[in-house]
Amino acid sequence: METRPFAAATAAPVGALLREWRASRRWSQLDLALEAGLSTRHLSCIETGKSQPSRDTVLRLADTLDMPLRERNTLLTAAGYAPIYPETSLDTPQLTEIRRAINFILAQQEPYPAFLVNRHWDILQANDAAARVGAFVMQGRESQHTNMLHHIFNPNELRPAFANWEEVAGDLIRHLHAVIAATPSDVRARSLLDEILAYPDVPQSWRTRDLSRNPGPLMNTVFDVAGQTLRFFSTITTFGTPRDVTIEELHIECCFPVDEATAAFCRKLAAEG
Repeated sequence: METRPFAAATAAPVGALLREWRASRRWSQLDLALEAGLSTRHLSCIETGKSQPSRDTVLRLADTLDMPLRERNTLLTAAGYAPIYPETSLDTPQLTEIRRAINFILAQQEPYPAFLVNRHWDILQANDAAARVGAFVMQGRESQHTNMLHHIFNPNELRPAFANWEEVAGDLIRHLHAVIAATPSDVRARSLLDEILAYPDVPQSWRTRDLSRNPGPLMNTVFDVAGQTLRFFSTITTFGTPRDVTIEELHIECCFPVDEATAAFCRKLAAEG
């Protein structure tokens, strides 16, 4: 018989979570039941709390809904089962190879900026080029944040240096709205959205998700500081098929020069530094 190390007092939490995730994917009960290989009646009973799902059923539903590993753990716990996906600190011996890969990518990006961030855009690590370009763009001012979105939206930080702030900020807002829609239980993402929308002169239209526009595959950034124009485009690197929450939520943003003038300026900063 299947054991439940985390005995649930009621089936309601898992049912509510499933309904929330199903709604975020815009699926009917029939859609989800067919995709997961369940009867509509059984799924309905799970969602209403009349039936307690097995561990395998919970995992099958999570897989069908393409839930992130953190959210799969949450769903398992809500159903009364132990989480199965570890969340390992990045500085532990188990992730030595991951750290080596990250350090290699950041170093290889020189003399152009690169950042390691988590799913909420907290900057966990950056290469020396990021520090050099950041110091130039900030013109000697100290940053008050370690979060990339706050860096960009705060009028006392990077925002005045952008020549295309609305383009960059609007794209990031669409990314954040997409994260919230894809992970409805992510309280931190919702809080982050409220925080950045509270900055002055943020367009009112950004408070709601614009379904007519998707985030672009590349982000173009243009800085105009002290008579120097810097143009970059960014790419995102993630780790394929992760089985650890920490690894799944990491991504590396690499900035590449759009023109030779930007490339030359980055090389100049590196030579002087």
